[in-house]
Amino acid sequence: MSTTSATASSLAIDGLVSGLKTTDLINSLMSVEQVPQTLLKNKVTATTSFISSLQTLNGLVQSLATRAAAAAGPASLDVFSATSSSANASVSTAANASAGSVSFTVGQTAAAQVGVTAAMTAWGSQSEPLTFVRPDGTTTTVTPASGSLDDTVTAINGSAAGVSATKVAAGTDATGAKLYRLQLTSTATGAAGAFTVYRGSADQVSAGTATNVLTESGAATVTAAADASVTLWAGTAAAQTITSATNTFGDLLPGLSVTVSKASTDPVTVSVARDTSKAQAVASGLVDALNAVASYYASNTGVTSTTSPTTGATSTTAGVLLGDATTRSAMQRLTSAMSTPVNGKSPSSVGITIGKDGTFTFDAGAFQKALAADPAGTQTILSGVAQAVSDAATAVSDKYTGSITTAITGQQSVVKDLNDQIDAWTDRLTARRATLQSQYSALETSLSKLQSQSSWLTSQISALSSS
Repeated sequence: MSTTSATASSLAIDGLVSGLKTTDLINSLMSVEQVPQTLLKNKVTATTSFISSLQTLNGLVQSLATRAAAAAGPASLDVFSATSSSANASVSTAANASAGSVSFTVGQTAAAQVGVTAAMTAWGSQSEPLTFVRPDGTTTTVTPASGSLDDTVTAINGSAAGVSATKVAAGTDATGAKLYRLQLTSTATGAAGAFTVYRGSADQVSAGTATNVLTESGAATVTAAADASVTLWAGTAAAQTITSATNTFGDLLPGLSVTVSKASTDPVTVSVARDTSKAQAVASGLVDALNAVASYYASNTGVTSTTSPTTGATSTTAGVLLGDATTRSAMQRLTSAMSTPVNGKSPSSVGITIGKDGTFTFDAGAFQKALAADPAGTQTILSGVAQAVSDAATAVSDKYTGSITTAITGQQSVVKDLNDQIDAWTDRLTARRATLQSQYSALETSLSKLQSQSSWLTSQISALSSS
């Protein structure tokens, strides 16, 4: 509670006898009394702002540490991208991709089995079971809750048969009753997803007494289950066909994923090559991350001047981090790490240069030239620089031992202590206000008694004079 905003509303003592503006007088006295607390509050505001800046800077350094650690990897520049000569084959690369190229033809795409039953009004008069048999011999028996087609569809879709069922309208029979077919579709593509469905239990299937639903009159297998296939080096003695249950082939080349969408006898060539643009982004990203830290530090250590348009007076404001030794040391450490030679070679040899103002620039041309001339050497230099930056950034921003992290923790303790002092002052000032109110109330009471006595004496003297 602010002591300056308190009034004497709880004790109406203003000038009852003395005519003094007691509340104003007490507030004036309290404004002097609370000066130490106001100074503490101002200190809390300043320290909180300082902590906020430290936290922001620490977050930027942590981001730098993460990016630098990734760039420090021995293969951080081994970034590859894939291309395809056909729109019918899309490609993507994984982390273990390497340069290479291969051609193939697409024999067929993967398909899921689709079958339709004969037209019927109901599955059976009772809850007749169905048994699905997979190519590997796996059997799944499904028993509907009743003989209705709806219950049969529900039972199939809720089973582990790996088949979805849909009831499809199929006209009417001779009596006008509505007919339906069950469309049965394997939930997975590929030859392994094929199925045979029988009327009857697994035992009946084993005994050969169950009926194959898809060979009944009017039933059919609309689409056969099939694996996708591609043929490498088609038309040569080395031709080799590879199959996949899906349309995606993940092992044609290391780290290369190929997804086909259409069969074609025209050769498709897929290639994997180093992506110099992505490799450049690894190096430039490291520079950008450090410059983000440096930019924030500069904006919070500068001194700005403001001129009042009314009075013409000029005031200056210093950045919240100006003069802070911890952050200054951190920036020096990071800058030194980025500019330190690796095996006697300057980072500028791979495009990383430092300016007179301490900021870094990235020369894309120099990097690409170095990468083309000596990929391994470029990797070594970048990895060395990045590792140095990673070590420095981690030492600064580690969530337990980082120098900035420790400074944040220390300042938070300072704020806690200041708030404890402010709370103590609040209690002290509250008690002081109560004392002043009591004293002035007593003063009014005493003046009132004196005034009464004075009136009585005056009346007595007047009576004596008259007699």
